[in-house]
Amino acid sequence: MSATQATAQALADGWVVAQRNLIKIKRVPEILVFVLISPIMFVLLFAYVFGGAINPGGAVNYKEWLIAGIFAQTVVFGATFTGAGLAEDMQKGIIDRFRSLPMSHSAVLVGRTTSDVVYNVLSLAIMALTGLLVGWRIREGAMHALIGFALLLLFAYAISWVMAYVGLLVPSVDVINNASFIVIMPLTFVSNAFVPTSSFSGVLQTIVEWNPVSALTQASREQFGNTGGVPPSDVWPMQHPEAYVLIWVVLILVAFVPLSVRQYRRTTAR
Repeated sequence: MSATQATAQALADGWVVAQRNLIKIKRVPEILVFVLISPIMFVLLFAYVFGGAINPGGAVNYKEWLIAGIFAQTVVFGATFTGAGLAEDMQKGIIDRFRSLPMSHSAVLVGRTTSDVVYNVLSLAIMALTGLLVGWRIREGAMHALIGFALLLLFAYAISWVMAYVGLLVPSVDVINNASFIVIMPLTFVSNAFVPTSSFSGVLQTIVEWNPVSALTQASREQFGNTGGVPPSDVWPMQHPEAYVLIWVVLILVAFVPLSVRQYRRTTAR
């Protein structure tokens, strides 16, 4: 089989697995409820509980400035569904059933990461509607808004491959949830998602400025027109956030797609 045929088969098989994961929503609707309710809670919590205490500067309203950060946090957290889903399939023996089928080794991973993109699209849609209700507005055109949403989904897709690798290393739902929380919580909170970069100092400010989540948030704010005249830091990632995000997406995919496929083969060969 040629490389082109192998890729086509992997994509076709992956789409079948993705459909299987999405059909699961009908069987366990609580999953969808959690995916949709959690973003609403974050928007309302930060907009009304912390909104009066935080001033990002410039002429922007905090509620409007905040939404891009909530978007970034939610899609990164949403990527953990990949690891948890794989760990659950391992525990229930579903992966063993896939081994007996004439399908590509990467199909399970492609299907899982693809279906999680759908979850993130639903989350972004709900958050956008909630944001509009609390005062968020898109100040740039529709094309800029689409670019902002595309960057969020691309970065989340890359992170989902990291979570896939971790989920195969630690095939336990409880462990993957705890491990993801330990890594993703500081990654999102030690960033400019909720407070301006200027509120940090010293080494911590440098970490925030080079944090890819900060670049993702800054890029989204710029594309949505929500910067409000607040100047970004003069470091390269904040001056060119879109390019910095794309660099991270490429690096993560190049590293973790083959790692995940290799680990999947090792896991299913036991």
